[in-house]
Amino acid sequence: MTASRRLPLLLIPAALFLLVVYVWPSLGLFRNAFNEVGPTGAMVEAWSLETWRTTLHDSFTIELTLNSLWLSTLSTLIALCLAYPVSLFLFRTDSRFRGLLAVVAIMPMLVSGVVRVFGWLAILGDRGLVNTTLQSLGLISSPLKLVFNWTGVTIGLAESIMPYMILALLAGFGRLDRTLEEAARSLGASPFRTFRRVTLPLSLPAIALAAGLGFVLSMSAYITPKLLGGGRVFVLATEIFEQATTNTNWPVAAVLAIYTLVLLLALLAASNLVARRLQR
Repeated sequence: MTASRRLPLLLIPAALFLLVVYVWPSLGLFRNAFNEVGPTGAMVEAWSLETWRTTLHDSFTIELTLNSLWLSTLSTLIALCLAYPVSLFLFRTDSRFRGLLAVVAIMPMLVSGVVRVFGWLAILGDRGLVNTTLQSLGLISSPLKLVFNWTGVTIGLAESIMPYMILALLAGFGRLDRTLEEAARSLGASPFRTFRRVTLPLSLPAIALAAGLGFVLSMSAYITPKLLGGGRVFVLATEIFEQATTNTNWPVAAVLAIYTLVLLLALLAASNLVARRLQR
């Protein structure tokens, strides 16, 4: 066997691993979606579309979908506005500390999501850093409600996805050519005009890639909406967990999980399509 024919054998360990930890549980999830729940709350084995019909026609499912889409969109936009200048600086800088700065930028990825959420509770809480500072400056008389609501969840979610978006932007900045910017400046373009007409258009594929990744991560996030939302923020991920654990309603949890997966795959495909068209 030639070396080129042996090359696909390298994929076998990863394929077997994915088969065990992803494909097989996904098939079980797919099977549970067609079961029913009996009058006693016990799961009844069946091949029925009743759970699909009742779940997808429930107005609460539509509300969860809109909540998830809105939260993901807002968090992604905030994270993108913060991640883009950081990524552009890391891509362009010639500093000898560039590697160290890159590690600092993605350091939140090295910290547990639960620990980060408790950090935000300490910062945004009624007696946290933000409210204490504003009250000491006389800007507010009573603490702002920054946690256990949509505000806290949006801030925490934007922070959690930002390191991933920085990495995606750095990976997608390959088309940025400094000579084009220098040519624009030599022809009399101002720095802002150079950024708007040269740098930003060349960055659009990277922006589309990072936005797609951030959106998918936001849609599937559970820890941040659950802990920073304080039970007042309802999205698809939290509802799937509640149905599977608190209500032990596995058919509904399976239907919502598959519904979310299909939604994410569609959004990811759309993001990739946009990124490819922008690269042309």
